[in-house]
Amino acid sequence: MNRFKNTSFLKLALRFFIVFFILVGFMRVFMGIFKFDGFQGMKTELFEDGKWMLFLQLQVGLSLVYGLFMAGYYKYIKK
Repeated sequence: MNRFKNTSFLKLALRFFIVFFILVGFMRVFMGIFKFDGFQGMKTELFEDGKWMLFLQLQVGLSLVYGLFMAGYYKYIKK
C-alpha cells in the first residue's frame, strides 16, 4: 500500500518543494564556488546587482514544479 495515498496533496507537495529547494539551493551555491573561483566570485555572479532575484525565482519555480509533479505522482499514479 502506498503510504502517501492518505496524505493531503498540498502537504505532500510542500514536503517535496522544501526538500528540493534546500538541496538544489545548496548544490547551486556549492558548484558556484568552484565555477566562479571562490566564494567572492560566486557571490558576485549569483547574488550581487539584483541577480539574487533571478536566483531565487529560478529556485522557487523549479521547486514548485518538482513539488507538484512528485506529489501528483505519489498521490495518484504510483500504485
